[in-house]
Amino acid sequence: MKYPKIPLAQTVVQLCKAKNIKHIVISPGSRNAPLTIGFTHDEFFTCYSIVDERAAAFFALGIAQQLQEPTAIVCTSGSAVLNYYPAVAEAFYSNIPLVVLSADRPKHLVGIGDGQTINQKNVFENHILYSANLKLDLKDEHNIPEHEDIPIIKNLENKFERFLGLQKDIQQYNEEEINVALNSAITKKGPVHINIPFDEPLYDIVDTLSVTPKVIEPVLKPAKVEDYVVQSCLEDWNNATKKMILVGVNYPDETDEQWLEEISKDDSIVVFTETTSNLHHKSFFSRIDQIIAPLNDEELKKLQPDILVTFGGLIVSKKIKQFLRKYKPKQHWHIDAKMANDTFFSLNNHIKLQPNVFFNIFLPKVKHYVKSDYLPLLTAVKKHRLKKHKDYLAEIPFSDFTVFQKVLKSIPKHSILQVSNSSAIRYTQLFNINKSIKVFCNRGTSGIDGSTSTAIGCAVANSQPTVFITGDLSFFYDSNALWNNYIPNNFRIIVVNNAGGGIFRILPGHKNTENFNTYFETNHNLNAEHLCKMYGFTYSSASDDNSLVEALNNFYSEENQPKLLEIFTPKQLNDEVLLNYFKYIS
Repeated sequence: MKYPKIPLAQTVVQLCKAKNIKHIVISPGSRNAPLTIGFTHDEFFTCYSIVDERAAAFFALGIAQQLQEPTAIVCTSGSAVLNYYPAVAEAFYSNIPLVVLSADRPKHLVGIGDGQTINQKNVFENHILYSANLKLDLKDEHNIPEHEDIPIIKNLENKFERFLGLQKDIQQYNEEEINVALNSAITKKGPVHINIPFDEPLYDIVDTLSVTPKVIEPVLKPAKVEDYVVQSCLEDWNNATKKMILVGVNYPDETDEQWLEEISKDDSIVVFTETTSNLHHKSFFSRIDQIIAPLNDEELKKLQPDILVTFGGLIVSKKIKQFLRKYKPKQHWHIDAKMANDTFFSLNNHIKLQPNVFFNIFLPKVKHYVKSDYLPLLTAVKKHRLKKHKDYLAEIPFSDFTVFQKVLKSIPKHSILQVSNSSAIRYTQLFNINKSIKVFCNRGTSGIDGSTSTAIGCAVANSQPTVFITGDLSFFYDSNALWNNYIPNNFRIIVVNNAGGGIFRILPGHKNTENFNTYFETNHNLNAEHLCKMYGFTYSSASDDNSLVEALNNFYSEENQPKLLEIFTPKQLNDEVLLNYFKYIS
């Protein structure tokens, strides 16, 4: 086997291997050559070459999201590492283990005007679990005086002995830092940054390893909750007649069905689930805005919970946030082993357990169901809303609203659905999705910048077919995602093209003015056909109900390349249809 000559590169690669980090996404460069040599010459690793660092980072994030294990990204020095930042922030807020391996110039070449050089140490300081700033290897005893971490040695007789001791200290320091960083990604589920200085020559290869780094195994502390905490929760729970459970981003199959069934039997419990929660039960409320938006103040006051229990990641629905901030619960418990956000300004109990673990401890101890009309009343509202929803669909013309209804209904069972942010995820929340479909969306930072890249990474990490629904701005913004040689043939993209940021038309503001059209809505006449031709996608389009039905008929059929369907909708009509919807269903 071939190895990079530089001991530091050998150390990084060996420790990644020891931690079972298999997927390595490399953006070509020169300063990171020692790492590229190390990873690509070892068959243990699956390596990908993606030029655009921003796309590469989100691609890796999609892999890590699906595998729920660390995925590494490797880049050269300079601005390359900064292009990782959007994905690093998403990983930080979505608890996704992403390992950033950035090559760097030696310390003495930073800040002197050398090319492709910036201050890379701690560059992700506010959005990272751990930053490891490694030390430069000593090349030989002759370069000791120039080395950045070592005082000048005047006694030449002791120089060689001193060299061996200093290199040993540097090696030990680097091993410890790499172990801590990688273990943090594994145990704490989030991004870490390892900044790695290399001096030239960068491309030298050897046949044997010169270092055998120490592997420090990650320590997983068993989570536990004190009995008095459980008992206190039980007392409050058994006395509350209005209990609300709200579930945000949640991995599929994380909550046992028996606990969902148990919760559903209690009339004092209302469960709101977002599309991204991947939780399904006939008694739950999966279309939050459909329920909440039309309610008047008196009805909202009746819905105000005594106890709010939340788990999962961030919440999409702005309506439920506004409601719970105005009509605050008396108590808010958040169940999460890692962190708790005070989203509704009423958090008073952070239960540091995985939700399923907590339910396993808590629900068997609930001795009785409280008599309440909380669930029955809202169930009656739900029944009314669903009928009005169906009636409204029968009346309205072709628009974003009707497109999402047809598209979501068309997705094959047992697919993975990736949804971009902005209007795409909000429309998706207004419709039921088959419970066999797993849903994902980058809700950590809710940005549009890497949705396509994430979806492609997801598709690469799975044997299941992946469908990606996106808006036009999100798609074109991340079009470099298609510059990717690993896209599977069963990957499907659906672009809803309303000619520019249609979500802004439903927000307060002066529409249909030159200022609005230019600076808010981002008017354009772009389409995806030429991109598909360039990147090897089968392209089809639709612009009305009939052409959409026809296009969907064979869109999911097998083919020897991925497919993209672009659906053109009337931008002047979409906002009117959506805003009238909430009036109609009230």
